[in-house]
Amino acid sequence: MTQKKAPKASKEPAKAEEPKCTDVNCPIHGNIKIRGMVIEGRVVSDKMKKTVIVERELLRYIPKYERYSKIRSRIAAHVPECMDVKVGDKVLIGETKKISKTVNFVIMKVEK
Repeated sequence: MTQKKAPKASKEPAKAEEPKCTDVNCPIHGNIKIRGMVIEGRVVSDKMKKTVIVERELLRYIPKYERYSKIRSRIAAHVPECMDVKVGDKVLIGETKKISKTVNFVIMKVEK
């Protein structure tokens, strides 16, 4: 009976395969520039293809009553292929050139 030798384990760590991002509108792998505002918000809807709705809460001062009121702002933002974004995630979005009729922001970073 002959015994087969087990293959030698390499000393190099296994390389994790990164997802290939072919999106031209990706701020990391593509060639789109971030200019203007950078906003932090929470994803409230991801029903569109490659687009999410990001909501942020602001405080607005009302001089008549000398108090503040909470208002919400909803912004449509493009999701690059290399990012996995779900409802409830905190994201950092940056202003870019117009990508479509309603989208001129792109997600830069996801903070779960």
